[in-house]
Amino acid sequence: MGCAGYASGRWRIGARSPALKNLLGKIMTDLIADMLNRIKNSQAVSQPQAAIPFSKLNYRIAEILEKEGFIERVERKSKRAKRFFEIYLKYPATISGLKRISKPGQRIYLRAKELKSVRGGYGIAIISTSKGLMIDKEARKQRLGGEVICEIW
Repeated sequence: MGCAGYASGRWRIGARSPALKNLLGKIMTDLIADMLNRIKNSQAVSQPQAAIPFSKLNYRIAEILEKEGFIERVERKSKRAKRFFEIYLKYPATISGLKRISKPGQRIYLRAKELKSVRGGYGIAIISTSKGLMIDKEARKQRLGGEVICEIW
């Protein structure tokens, strides 16, 4: 067997291994968009909760949603090596829409004066500022601009 045959034979064995298949299924590039989609999908099928893979940014966004009254509560959980948290949704649904603004391919930064209210004041925008994550109203009050993460209404 030549080098090419040996290499392709080894590659096929590696691709069949359960560990590699498991790893390939877990790679996510945009954790925030994944979280917003999980919330939207859970709400669409009337599930009482949504399990979200843990990251500090996602957890902080969930805390803001809880504080603003869009979700009922957030609970941090973990099973062995898998860390996640659960978001308990409110019914009747208080979230009518979610939109990711700043994406990995195109970041959106705005100054404090450029921040507009979301849906005529009925929604919020989550802004990543130098003082941490906050909603658009707080950022305007503190005169801080930053990256617009998402809008929720």
